Amino acid sequence: MRFLIARSMDPEKAAKMFVQWQKWRAAFVPNGFISDSEVQDELEARKIYLQSSTKEGYPLLIIKASKHFPAKDHLQFKKFVVHLLDKTIASSFRGREIGNEKLIGILDLQQITYRNVDARGLITGFQFLQAYYPERLAKLFILDMPWFFVSVWKVVSRFLEKATLQKIVIVTNEEERKNFVKEIGEESLPEVYGGEAKLVALQDVILPQLEG
Repeated sequence: MRFLIARSMDPEKAAKMFVQWQKWRAAFVPNGFISDSEVQDELEARKIYLQSSTKEGYPLLIIKASKHFPAKDHLQFKKFVVHLLDKTIASSFRGREIGNEKLIGILDLQQITYRNVDARGLITGFQFLQAYYPERLAKLFILDMPWFFVSVWKVVSRFLEKATLQKIVIVTNEEERKNFVKEIGEESLPEVYGGEAKLVALQDVILPQLEG
């Protein structure tokens, strides 16, 4: 159903997309999941956080861009994208996967410098979401976008499908920030963003179904 929705309920296009996903998954993730040991360099930066469910029941993925630097090993970075998306989605399973689990993301651009800017990495992340994780993104909030990042975002957004762009909210004023806190819920949102929770690094979240 996710593939059908992503392809405007066109069964032929959805079937083609599903077959492409199956082939990619078999080749890129032969063990069914990407282990921590395969993406150790990326994990060491402690730049990704996985919080408990939001008000709507979505897991909350937080990316601290100030801790990210463009990857020297692009293959490991691609594996890391799969690792973090798989783990985030799996964290919302209630006993078994239903198939419509979605996530909410926060891209935190506070305190980034030019050294943190990685248009290629962002494009890779969005392309993976669009091609291999259809209808998994509920919403993405972008916080504290500095002026120099606006031109980068214009480049990145050219690679985004209309449906993806509609799920992205760039928080620019106090009213939007209040709505952002309200939508996620103070219990799930870390203190640094106006909530009550503590930040939890991705690797500190243990999911039994991904340990086997």
